[in-house]
Amino acid sequence: MAAIAPDRLLLVLGDIHGSLDLMGQAIRRVEEYVEAVPERATQNPQLIFVGDYIDRGEQSKQVLDWIYDLAMQMPDAVTCLMGNHERMMLDFIDDPVGRGARWLRNGGLQALASYNIGRVRENSDAEELVEASLALEAALPEGMLHWLRNLPLQYQSGNVFVVHAAMDPHLAPQDQTRQTMLWGHNEFMSTPRTDGIWVVHGHTIVKEPQLHPQRISIDTGAYHTGRLTAAAIGPGTCEFI
Repeated sequence: MAAIAPDRLLLVLGDIHGSLDLMGQAIRRVEEYVEAVPERATQNPQLIFVGDYIDRGEQSKQVLDWIYDLAMQMPDAVTCLMGNHERMMLDFIDDPVGRGARWLRNGGLQALASYNIGRVRENSDAEELVEASLALEAALPEGMLHWLRNLPLQYQSGNVFVVHAAMDPHLAPQDQTRQTMLWGHNEFMSTPRTDGIWVVHGHTIVKEPQLHPQRISIDTGAYHTGRLTAAAIGPGTCEFI
């Protein structure tokens, strides 16, 4: 098993899903972790969010606003990846009638409610879906929609890659598909990589954060367990905080 070897200190937060208080607590823990050992601040720490900021929880708007502000204020120190729930929200905005229902079934109703958009249901007619889509687009702060559309699918530091859901263990990082990185791969959890690359991911809920050969799982189901995990990853080390 290859040693984990990022080029800088990585501070990776799992799926937030509209859990504003848990996000605030996790960020404070990360700050305290860095401040506890002065050397950590010299390791060029990078804060990385694995995606799925919205849906299910009740405060999607507030979470998204906070993360967007962080990304704008500290573009060199904060990386926000796209999750499948951000992708579904964009699909709803772009094609509410054709592709909106999937988002509404998977937490989109809660996200819309956080924007005070309530006249929509999973079985809404086309007019109601279009109305809700336009209302959501209008409610997003200036610049946010462009930012959402351009969220990256992976982040690399040394031999560590961070993605939302998965990487195909048989393909090089540059050959991964959007489908795999956003939605998963049926061999990802069971087949370790053999190329020395480590993959840090969320998307699949685990009871405890897990450190496996070449893979680190950090989605502990914040919106229903009350636990949002952060991982601090440095050369040869991984700590869950």
